[in-house]
Amino acid sequence: MKALTKTEFHFDGQKSVYHGKVRDVYDINDDLIVMVATDRISAFDVVLPKGIPFKGQVLNQIAAKFLDQTADICPNWKLATPDPMVTVGLKCEGFRVEMIIRSILTGSAWRAYKEGCRELCGVKLPDGMRENERFPEPIVTPTTKADEGHDLNISKEEIIKQGIVSAEDYAIIEDWTRKLFARGQEIASKHGLILVDTKYEFGKRDGKCYLIDEIHTPDSSRYFYADGYEEKLAKGEPQKQLSKEFVRQWLIEHNFMNEPGQKMPEITDEYAKSVSDRYIELYEHITGEKFDKAAEEGDIAARIERNVKQYLASRK
Repeated sequence: MKALTKTEFHFDGQKSVYHGKVRDVYDINDDLIVMVATDRISAFDVVLPKGIPFKGQVLNQIAAKFLDQTADICPNWKLATPDPMVTVGLKCEGFRVEMIIRSILTGSAWRAYKEGCRELCGVKLPDGMRENERFPEPIVTPTTKADEGHDLNISKEEIIKQGIVSAEDYAIIEDWTRKLFARGQEIASKHGLILVDTKYEFGKRDGKCYLIDEIHTPDSSRYFYADGYEEKLAKGEPQKQLSKEFVRQWLIEHNFMNEPGQKMPEITDEYAKSVSDRYIELYEHITGEKFDKAAEEGDIAARIERNVKQYLASRK
């Protein structure tokens, strides 16, 4: 099974390329963005040494579907998906915050709560909550967007006070965050899933706000199976989930949280395939469609380059 972990394309009009943890982002004439979802996988702010076959395709295609299914709520950056692993869209100036919204106390929020934290990003949390219990209503807990290292929790008031986002723009993107999440929950529920939490990124172009980047993918979101949720909660058992959290848990079990002196465990081909299977499982659950694996014959990078060049030429 092949995995694409690195790209070095040279497209007409290319101004720059940014290699993120998972995505490689090509700037075309300061007007368009070619975003390649690679098969890299990251956890605890480190990219794992082995790629996960079809992961990039899963992420790209889920995000593309949700961008289309939420375009009535807010404008977004997507123009086309010329390849299963690529989205081309409008270049926007991204806000330096990620809008995280949570409906259930789990993950890092639960870890902080267990340590005694009762306020998250300026939002007060009730006493006596259990792991995986629903909040009375979804809470928005933004983080500052860091170029390197950990994103940091920040309150709405601090974001506005520091001038990271204006009060007017923040009101718009917070409203969109809640509406996008409600739509995501509605779609998930039709497929027997609970959209537990997720993050959105927004930007501006010509004075107008846009939804940018990926949405509702297993890298940016956490899903629980609805079936058995209440019973597991009542018994204090772990929830069956579809998200990247299972990779984090595997790393924790192998004594790795990217702390000094810790060594990355070996990612075997078998483990990489099992992660690939989980990503495909999520795709099929959340979309209700069978996952159609992109052709593996030949060079994945060559296929992407050919498809993107063809698309860019068609816009001239």
